[in-house]
Amino acid sequence: MAAFTMLAIIVDARKQHSKKSKPSKHLKGSANIPGPAPAPLPHRGSYPTQSSFFNNLSFGAKGDGVSDDSKALLSAWKAACEVPGATVEIPAEFKFLVKPITLQGPCVPHLVLQIDGTLLAPPEAGSWPKSSLFQWLNFKWVHDFTVQGTGTVNGQGFDWWSPSSVYFIQKKSKHIPDLKPTALRFYASYNVTVRDIEIVNSPQCHLKFDNSKRIKVNNITISSPENSPNTDGIHLQNTQDVEIQHSSIGSGDDCISIQIGCSNIHVHHINCGPGHGISVGGLGKDRSVACVSNIIVEKVSLQNTLAGARIKTWQGGIGLVKNISFSNIQVSNVKYPIIIDQFYCDKHICKNQTEAVAISGVRYDQIIGSYTVQPIYLACSSNVPCIDVDLINIQLKPSQGYTSFKQALCWNSYGKSQAPLVPSSIDYCLRRDGGFFKRTSRSSHEHVC
Repeated sequence: MAAFTMLAIIVDARKQHSKKSKPSKHLKGSANIPGPAPAPLPHRGSYPTQSSFFNNLSFGAKGDGVSDDSKALLSAWKAACEVPGATVEIPAEFKFLVKPITLQGPCVPHLVLQIDGTLLAPPEAGSWPKSSLFQWLNFKWVHDFTVQGTGTVNGQGFDWWSPSSVYFIQKKSKHIPDLKPTALRFYASYNVTVRDIEIVNSPQCHLKFDNSKRIKVNNITISSPENSPNTDGIHLQNTQDVEIQHSSIGSGDDCISIQIGCSNIHVHHINCGPGHGISVGGLGKDRSVACVSNIIVEKVSLQNTLAGARIKTWQGGIGLVKNISFSNIQVSNVKYPIIIDQFYCDKHICKNQTEAVAISGVRYDQIIGSYTVQPIYLACSSNVPCIDVDLINIQLKPSQGYTSFKQALCWNSYGKSQAPLVPSSIDYCLRRDGGFFKRTSRSSHEHVC
């Protein structure tokens, strides 16, 4: 698959500011992916000479971790939004309790949210309004925008993860919070950079990009306990032209989840674990259309995760997943390092259906390390098999201290393999005669994408 180049997104984040972003904690590398130009910003007229720094404390915030500082943050945002190259400051050594809030654009270019202190979500799930269960910090229609700093965004999600707490909320407020908040969500945003900050203990997903383009995530840390349910690290949906690099992610679900409508995604130099690995999908739930293409995941280390490099689709969906590359992946004590699952089901029983999201052009190259359950699991649809799957330089050995291992499973997957291959049974995993399916199955799904 041809490599794609990314247009550099240059944001002058903190001109002549005394605070310096913390140095990279992770491996180094870069890539460039092109994307469409952002929508034009509204003209704000001429600007008087004024400070470009808007400290949250100057707008009435207490910073004691107890008082509600939501209005102060919103006021600082609105003021900074009108000033070119402005910075909203969350100062170090302060803790700001912020209730669910929408920080809306478009603003004039090169706005920066400098987080050096701590932002705290409401700790009690029952105190969240019913209308604000989708996200906590919601960035909407922001362009040429950067979030950076040495501080922490703390979702305080422990109350959301406890079944007993959910039962108490149901009994007290007569509603069940089936929808849990994402910590940081970007909607319909362009040329956005998130770097250096720490995001911890989100009630659900930590960082989400929805209907957005030209996204750069660099040198961030995401952390929540292994048993925290559905706490994806980074979630992409209907988003294109993304680079995620040099970051450490540990959570109770996927470290990175790539969902419907995503293309031109480059993930590299990531430490993942605990969690469920790096996943494309699940796609096609409830017979929906799913289109995902041009995904590169490389130079990734996974430790003690459920999966390594995974593609998962529901039965009954339609659409196409194509041009997916997983390369130079190190796995350590990973249950299932390589997965393609066209029978994905998160319930005890799912209805058998013949239709499936087509999968083609998937490359697994240099997947090396140890597994605790099964080295490879390719379960492809009987009617819509996986085609053009490459298995190259796969070296997976059983982890020491584990005894119950399964043999590699390969069902209805077509492609080619290339040595070295460990275990050697991988060499017989892929079927070679997929020409008919290449002509029929893929073409019947491409028109919907």
